[in-house]
Amino acid sequence: MRRVIAIAVAGASLAGCSSFSWDSFKSAPPPVQVQLESTPPGADAVTSVGPGCKTPCTVSVAAPDSGFSVTFNMPKFEPATVPVTVVRNPGDLTTAASTVVDPNPVVAELKPSAPPPRARKPRPKRPKPAAAAAPAAEPAAAANGSAFPDPNAPVQR
Repeated sequence: MRRVIAIAVAGASLAGCSSFSWDSFKSAPPPVQVQLESTPPGADAVTSVGPGCKTPCTVSVAAPDSGFSVTFNMPKFEPATVPVTVVRNPGDLTTAASTVVDPNPVVAELKPSAPPPRARKPRPKRPKPAAAAAPAAEPAAAANGSAFPDPNAPVQR
C-alpha cells in the first residue's frame, strides 16, 4: 500500500512540473524615469503609456517591450510628438539587467501656430459712370481724353 501511495505522489508532483515556468522567478522591470522638456516650457506632455505632466518634469514609466511616444500640447502652439525607444540590456552573472530609454530627456520644440485667416470685409461696389450720362454737347472734352472741357474750345450754345 505504501508503494501505491508513493507512486501516486510522485506522479502528481511530475504533473505539476509540466505547468511550472521559470518566468515566475523573473521580477517585473523597475519603472524608468523619463525627463520631459519643451521649448517654451509649460506644455502639457502626455506619454502613450499613460503618465503625463506639465514641462519641465519627470515621469515614472513602466517601459513597454516596444517604444512609446510623448505628445506635447500648448495653447497657440502646434502639437509635437516625439518617439521614444526602449532598450533592454539583459543582465548576466556579473551585471544586473537594465532598461534605457532613448532619448532621455525627451525634448520638443513647439512652433507657434499660424493665426487664423482674417475674414475680409467686402468692399462696397462703386457705381460705374454711365456713358450716356456724359453730355453730348462737349465733344472737345472727349477728344482730348480729359474729363474736363478744353478751355480753348469754342463754346456751343
